[in-house]
Amino acid sequence: MERKFTAYRIHEIGKNIVARFEQIALEDLAAGDVVIRAQYSSVNYKDALAASGKGKILRRFPLVGGIDVAGSVVSSADRRYKKGDKVLVTGCGLGEDRDGGYAEYARVKGEWVMPLPTGLTTLTAMMLGTAGFTAALALHRLEHNGLHPKGGPVVVTGATGGVGSLAVNMLAKRGYEVVAVTGKRDAQDYLKQLGAGSIVLRSEINFGTKPLERIQWQGAVDNVGGDMLAWLTRTTNWWGSIASIGLAGGHELHTTVMPFILRGINLLGINSVATPRPLRLKIWQRLASDLRPPKLRQIAATTVPFDDLPAVFPRVLEGRHRGRIVVKITG
Repeated sequence: MERKFTAYRIHEIGKNIVARFEQIALEDLAAGDVVIRAQYSSVNYKDALAASGKGKILRRFPLVGGIDVAGSVVSSADRRYKKGDKVLVTGCGLGEDRDGGYAEYARVKGEWVMPLPTGLTTLTAMMLGTAGFTAALALHRLEHNGLHPKGGPVVVTGATGGVGSLAVNMLAKRGYEVVAVTGKRDAQDYLKQLGAGSIVLRSEINFGTKPLERIQWQGAVDNVGGDMLAWLTRTTNWWGSIASIGLAGGHELHTTVMPFILRGINLLGINSVATPRPLRLKIWQRLASDLRPPKLRQIAATTVPFDDLPAVFPRVLEGRHRGRIVVKITG
């Protein structure tokens, strides 16, 4: 491999976060037993927060950004992988406390590496990325807790984001009646194309003030948090479940115990970073089969060259994008 290669590295200089392209060597990366020639990565909300300094995501500096990567094994001290194998890594601390996918090479622990499932390419794996994995993990856990297509509507909040778009399409594929909540009035056609049966505009929601409000759905995938999540706890049906994923609307949760002890609802925390390996392998197999979203290419219609990466972050932070953004690292 080349002695030096390009990486998008994030520094803390004084009290400021500075992210830039640099030429680094393999020994500059965190230790690991598998070296990957990166072909694709992606841009997630967490990546934008980290690179801009608007969120306390990174636990050490300097660090290569990017919580996702897919490519080919260059070398491996882990016997499960050999040179040329197509692999992917999502979460596992990449782009947080480990050097991530925004570089021509990544060096990671073998335990984190997923063999590329049959039916996926390195490109489609990153079209899914952490967002697809998170949406699939949420649906997997919701169904484990009783969600089923005949049980009534399922609501998805933050529905035009990466996780939201993929969750809408996955749920629709499996036969659920999907209600999509969005703040974007012009996104209704997009969401209906993904399979949403109805659209609720965030500005038109009456959150109410009662500990329990009128039941509206059997379950939810929530990407917003804050007042939205509190409202979902008050409007979810008996024994229903809510998958809590994001906090774009705030990290605080003001509710009561009433929905839990009087309606028996479940609040399921979805952590895509520390998912145990057996479950991670299972979710990726499902993403290549029964949970593969049929509208994936529509959801992940944007691929940007590595050089254009910095320009993407403001769009993501300001909510000026739909679905997924893939980054082409190398050819």
